[in-house]
Amino acid sequence: MSVVLMLGSGPNVVNCRDWPRDPFDRIVAINNAWAVRPDWDDLIFPDDFARERQPVDLCPNQRIVRAADYVPLQNTLGGFVYAGGTMAFTASYWTLAALRPKVIAVLGCDMVYPEGRETHFYGTGIADPLRNDISLRSLEAKSVRLMVIAAKQGCTMVNLSQDESRLLFPRATPQTITEVKPPPFDMAAVSTALAEEERLGYYVPSGKYWKEENRFDISAIDTLDQLWLKSIRPAET
Repeated sequence: MSVVLMLGSGPNVVNCRDWPRDPFDRIVAINNAWAVRPDWDDLIFPDDFARERQPVDLCPNQRIVRAADYVPLQNTLGGFVYAGGTMAFTASYWTLAALRPKVIAVLGCDMVYPEGRETHFYGTGIADPLRNDISLRSLEAKSVRLMVIAAKQGCTMVNLSQDESRLLFPRATPQTITEVKPPPFDMAAVSTALAEEERLGYYVPSGKYWKEENRFDISAIDTLDQLWLKSIRPAET
């Protein structure tokens, strides 16, 4: 079973610094998260990521993944449909398309930004998901969409955080990541959501959706988000 650990920049990402490497076949870092632990394999960041924040020396097994790499792969899974989203989702779609893992376990990707507290492991950064962006209407819905697409590819998304989170992935620990299963989905609701995406046609092959914002209807995106949220069935008791 191929297990990927994906690291964001949330404060709790430092919890993994002393975790053994054994449970993970590959470690994917997003933006600044490469600094959390030295044994990462892939670093993903957008073209405007500051040069001074990029690593200088790479080990032979390490590689940097840029937009020219992840956009085509992400498009194979429809990753830029109606929501480019945060780098966490971009990285997830790329990981799913490129590595075909059985589990993607995320940490530091909760996207919760309390006032007066550190928002990133390196202090206070820009709360990217809170910016005024048409792709970020419901982070919860985006996480459900990713979880469903991953499950259809035979991959389970899990959240290793124990803190408040905008992600609706099932929770796990490094010891239980291979035991956790995706929640049950309402496949009729999934089909409805996918059909609505097809009808809307909010597909941007370049990934630069912000250049075409004038053709997107916010109310239609909100309706689509609700369709994705309805695709998770209540847990049986």
